[in-house]
Amino acid sequence: MAVQIGLEERVVRKPLESDLKWLRTFARRYPLPAAWGIAAVLITLLGIFAGLVSPDDPLRPNVLARAQGPSWGHWLGTDFIGRDVLSRILHGTKWSLFVAVTSVLLGTTLGAVWGVASAFLGGTFDLLAERVVEVLLSFPPILLALLLASALGASTWTVILSIAATRVAYGARIIRSQALAVKGIQYVEAARSLGSPSWRIIFLHIAPQCIGPYLILVTTSLGIAIVLEATLGFLGAGIPPPTPTWGSMLGDAASMLIPQWHLVVFPGAAIVITVLAFNQFGDGLRDAFDPRLRGTNI
Repeated sequence: MAVQIGLEERVVRKPLESDLKWLRTFARRYPLPAAWGIAAVLITLLGIFAGLVSPDDPLRPNVLARAQGPSWGHWLGTDFIGRDVLSRILHGTKWSLFVAVTSVLLGTTLGAVWGVASAFLGGTFDLLAERVVEVLLSFPPILLALLLASALGASTWTVILSIAATRVAYGARIIRSQALAVKGIQYVEAARSLGSPSWRIIFLHIAPQCIGPYLILVTTSLGIAIVLEATLGFLGAGIPPPTPTWGSMLGDAASMLIPQWHLVVFPGAAIVITVLAFNQFGDGLRDAFDPRLRGTNI
């Protein structure tokens, strides 16, 4: 009985120990991306628990404290109707990350499915699919997102769908190239010669080999999605008020007759730090997973 329990403990602990070993190795070889990865995790936690850590209600105005600079009562100051800037930035973190993560997962996943299907089916389907991808890539992401957001109307899910549409073509192009490389490997040809059905080859042989590029693409696209969401909010095509977002905060600051430096610097700094965190962490993951860049297995 003791031997059996010991074996079960080893079976349960082995994946966790392997993951921890991988994280330690990643942190040792790529200290800067690992540090930015920790920053990304902290920012995400701040967004998730914004309601607990915010010092004030982000929607409550205070006419007696309008457009005040940083003070002990309001660490990052107040906006033009007296709302606490720190609380609005924290709640804006929640909404910005929710929009970015949801849109990137939706768009990249759709693009990945598109890319795998295009690579596996080939022929006319692949030819037509690639022409559609080229048409989508011909539009600047912000222009495509702005056109879709303006056409569909202002709402949270409209912004998500608009940003997701800009990620589909990139996901399809990158995952298709990976799927084409895997498709020509001998074990895939062997599975096909043994009579394995197409769905089995896709799900058991091709799709698992695309998980690494997919995760890297998702991580690096988060920064782009955050910038797109902030740009839409700044232009007035993002999440409608009174929901606080970083872009809408910058837009409100730009519309004021008397500019206030703290209404621009602090939301802008939140955008810059968050985008840097996810981009640097994504670059580190790319170097770790790509053997052509890292040289040895991590």
